[in-house]
Amino acid sequence: MPVTTDSAVGIEAIDVYVGRTSVGVRELFLARDLDQRRFENLMMRRKSVGLPCEDAVTNAVNAAKPLVDALAPDEREMVELVIVGTESGVDFGKPISTYVHEALGLPRRCRSFEVKHACYGGTAALQMAAAFVGTHPDPEVKALVIAADAAMAAARGTYWEPSQGAGAVAMLVSRRADVLALDAGANGYYSHEVMDTLRPRPDLEAGDSDLSLLSYLECLEQSYRHYTERVVGADVVTTFDHLVLHTPFAGMVRGAHRTLVRRHAGLSAAEIDADFAERVAGSLEYCAEVGNVYSAALYLALCSTIDHGAFDRPSRLGMFSYGSGCASEFYSGVVPPGAKARLAAAGVGRRIADRRPLEMPEYEVLVDGAAHRMSGVRDHVFDTKEYQDVYDDRFAGRGLLVLDEIRDFHRGYRWS
Repeated sequence: MPVTTDSAVGIEAIDVYVGRTSVGVRELFLARDLDQRRFENLMMRRKSVGLPCEDAVTNAVNAAKPLVDALAPDEREMVELVIVGTESGVDFGKPISTYVHEALGLPRRCRSFEVKHACYGGTAALQMAAAFVGTHPDPEVKALVIAADAAMAAARGTYWEPSQGAGAVAMLVSRRADVLALDAGANGYYSHEVMDTLRPRPDLEAGDSDLSLLSYLECLEQSYRHYTERVVGADVVTTFDHLVLHTPFAGMVRGAHRTLVRRHAGLSAAEIDADFAERVAGSLEYCAEVGNVYSAALYLALCSTIDHGAFDRPSRLGMFSYGSGCASEFYSGVVPPGAKARLAAAGVGRRIADRRPLEMPEYEVLVDGAAHRMSGVRDHVFDTKEYQDVYDDRFAGRGLLVLDEIRDFHRGYRWS
């Protein structure tokens, strides 16, 4: 495949919201008396924690606002599509994209909707936006895609809790692919029905972790096989400068990479380790600090790859997206040389470092309050006094969107 970004549709700009607080995963394991052997399998250091006054809407807006603010007035008028990929919707009918569209002050001559397929939702939104831009008669048209989620109230004492993160990734899609130029038609798919993870009620996030791992591995294998049928001659080692895989937790990606390259390249154990270090490890740095951000996890890994890799020439990425239930896609794109500098200006690493470290008692207060932000809440005023010190330290006066009240199911937001 030629490595080019000329006239390609893709990601023009990208930004990330990683929350403003975090907790150590080892501390959480110790507090919950969880098996320390499973801690090593996670390959996580910290995870982001949302405040009770943060939901998928605030995460989405706080990720996208820097992108929208950077647009000139005429460019903002060219945003004709807003899609939010999420599994943390707050209403069965009203999409959270309506709140996002309003808070960002986008033009009203604009399509706006929400898509849901667990962690695949962000990729579904991106591919839909790329098709919209690629077929639009105006070459200046833009689409805003946001992958945003907010974990349910944490299931204390389970192995789901340590991996649950918080945040969002926003992407401006256009024919100026300064961050990632999508390879047109280079997509492999694989989907089937499976009950591996689920959110059947606002207060419950559950599933079968072993089944989910097996489904993830099957989908990676089969979607990659479909990709190689579409892209004749593709090779898992030589075609891609980096591999970026959906990251519920970093340890899962390490196992998935090992399985994929062993089957398709026949590498030895030592060669697999070297390949992982060279082409995959950089993608996991941010995820190991933020945790599972669901529909945004693949795109946080993309940012991590660009920030931690060398991109002095056009470089092709192999991307794998998985959503429980399930749907999957293996696709590719080219990162141009200027992408690294463009992403560095967003300062994702600085934002991760700037989160407030929580002590366990502070963490418990935030978890207790999370139920009030979930779907189905009819009326609630979000008084920050129970976590005032945390709010004042990382939110007050910083111009972040927060949830102010819910009145007869309608959510009201304000700027901090």
